[in-house]
Amino acid sequence: MEAVVKTKRTLTPEQQHRADRARLRKSLVYEMWNGKPVYCTGYQDVLNGRKTVEQVGASSIVQSRLVTRLIAYTATTLDTDTFAVLGNELGIQFAKGDWRACDVAIFTLADLAGQDETKYAWVLPKVAIEVDTKTDMDNLDSPFDHYEKKTTQLLEVGVEKVIWLFTKSRKVWIAEPGKDWIIRDWNQPVPVLADCQFVPDELMLPKK
Repeated sequence: MEAVVKTKRTLTPEQQHRADRARLRKSLVYEMWNGKPVYCTGYQDVLNGRKTVEQVGASSIVQSRLVTRLIAYTATTLDTDTFAVLGNELGIQFAKGDWRACDVAIFTLADLAGQDETKYAWVLPKVAIEVDTKTDMDNLDSPFDHYEKKTTQLLEVGVEKVIWLFTKSRKVWIAEPGKDWIIRDWNQPVPVLADCQFVPDELMLPKK
């Protein structure tokens, strides 16, 4: 019996272009909400060749500094035998085709036990902290729609507290289920968990 040899199908230039564009578009997905992609800010610029993927996915200095110091502060303030502080746009999976990204996520070690660490987290953090957003909002009526929707979704699935830090307005938005959502200035304390709170202004000051 002769062996069947499979030949690789050769794509036409137009088919190759569509395939490359589909892969590029997939690389620009920031989150998935109910099976629908949410793209990075400026993704259209990448698709049109005006920017690179790295340019739209990068953080500013102030955003990077704030996230880095938040992780360092909470990781050294909280009991490391009880909590884990994770960052780097951690993916949190709720269902197939439904996941969010978090700048800083605080879990209990008990909840993380048994997780496949090579994949997104399938358990919920107790606290999610976001610094601005990398989400494209061109199709939204207002930026508030995105912040409100993501916050509501996180709280509804069981996250106990969602904290947004806005670098331009220097405001903090604190949301908990069953409570009024609070907006504070950067010079006021932000409660994270028991015995752990921070003041954004103080967190951003150079260490002496």
